[in-house]
Amino acid sequence: MNTSLTRRSALGRIAGGAASAALATSLGQRLMAADAAAGASLKGRVNHSVCKWCYPKVSLEDLCKAGKEMGLSSIELLEIGDFPTLKKYGLSCAMVSGVPGGITQGLNRLENHDKIVAFYEEYAPKVAAAGFKNIICFSGNRKGMSDEKGMENCAIGLKRIMPVCEKNNVVAVMELLNSKVNHPDYMCDHTAWGVDLCKKVGSDHFKLLYDIYHMQIMEGDVIATIKKSHPYIAHYHTGGVPGRNEIDDSQELNYPAIMKAIVETGYKGHVAQEFIPKRSDVIASLKQGVTICDV
Repeated sequence: MNTSLTRRSALGRIAGGAASAALATSLGQRLMAADAAAGASLKGRVNHSVCKWCYPKVSLEDLCKAGKEMGLSSIELLEIGDFPTLKKYGLSCAMVSGVPGGITQGLNRLENHDKIVAFYEEYAPKVAAAGFKNIICFSGNRKGMSDEKGMENCAIGLKRIMPVCEKNNVVAVMELLNSKVNHPDYMCDHTAWGVDLCKKVGSDHFKLLYDIYHMQIMEGDVIATIKKSHPYIAHYHTGGVPGRNEIDDSQELNYPAIMKAIVETGYKGHVAQEFIPKRSDVIASLKQGVTICDV
């Protein structure tokens, strides 16, 4: 047995193994760095946002950090008190929340108008001063009211709000929600109704929040509707159908095709991820959603 040859071979194998390990470590570090850079350098055709309420176990501070790293430019459905945290990370709030009455007690009832108008009078100057644009509002539930009467009442309230929005260059944005699964009896549950309300109000400072998840449930035909109605849409939300979970191939919507249709309309606003993650790594799910929508 040639022990020296065996020893040399062994030493060679050890040296080779060490070199391979070093190379693998170096390569792994480069790949991690490249992945981090890729997360922060998206294609630039879509402005990405996320709705904070979907991540109750993640602090706003931590969501800001993670969002900034993956290329988000907004975290939304926040109120004025959250603005300093957003500003700390160079983020905006693409849709400001806080309107009194919430989803169910909205503009379709005259008795709600004074407090909603007062809210816009207080919020609009502060939102504008922060450099943000959109403030959410809701139709409210029907509770036996006809859609025609509800539209008439909504228009009355919105026409009171429009001078405030126009003065401060902000937009009152009514969300389209499904009344079949998540929000029974909600009035603004079809795009056509929302578009007719926009026409009735007659101001570019009132538009719609087209929630893709909700409208797939209520009416489908998402891409054709976006192409037809985009002049009246100020903002978009995502969500997997059915279930409102991750927007990957576990659900029925083709989000890359939908996003391409949105981009082709010339839309320059934000698209916000508004799905409820099922996986334990919620930030990984969010990053996946952003990647899917970055067309």
